[in-house]
Amino acid sequence: MRFEVLTLFPDMLKHIFECSILGRAVSKGCLKINCVNIRDYTKDKHRRVDDTPYGGGYGMVMSCQPAVDCIRAVKKRLPKGKTKVIYMSPQGRLFNQEKAKELSEYDNLIILCGHYEGIDERIIELEIDEEISVGDYVLTGGELPAAIIVDSVSRYIDGVLPSPECYENESLQNRLLEHPHYTRPRVFEGLEVPEVLVNGNHKKQEEWKKQRMVERTRKKRPDLLK
Repeated sequence: MRFEVLTLFPDMLKHIFECSILGRAVSKGCLKINCVNIRDYTKDKHRRVDDTPYGGGYGMVMSCQPAVDCIRAVKKRLPKGKTKVIYMSPQGRLFNQEKAKELSEYDNLIILCGHYEGIDERIIELEIDEEISVGDYVLTGGELPAAIIVDSVSRYIDGVLPSPECYENESLQNRLLEHPHYTRPRVFEGLEVPEVLVNGNHKKQEEWKKQRMVERTRKKRPDLLK
């Protein structure tokens, strides 16, 4: 799978994508993640990519020309396949596990990161397929939300994780939270690992895990059970 992250600040993201599971997946060829500097596509002699908004208001707005030209240039060089252009926006559809699974079925994801007070609406009208939000709050830019999308979607791609089991039973995968986890030592500051997890009865252990998933979801996220 290929991710093209369009941003004014590529250095914010490069280190994230080079580390840990994502970095290893890129090294193995399971993923391709490219950070594209939108500023490289501006035709302004001062390399400006924003301007004051019509109608007044505080702050600056990202201009059409650099963003649209950047998106089109990236589209042109992408290999053939199912492609989607996403704009990270607090006005978009709220991102969740189902959306991550849906996006993993694409061959190419182009993710536009806004900045300042937002982007010219015509960029959305001309080039954006879907707006996505990572939560009901506002950030200084779309770079961190874009990293969340890349990280979450990547986990569904073959070879990124050791096995599908790594995500099939995790929190939110089946609208249930994951069961509690324990490791050694068996007793820590008076708190002991549940007996069922150390008695070797795998059937009982699976039953315990399923029960805890339902109980934990009912306690922490009852909205998911609806």
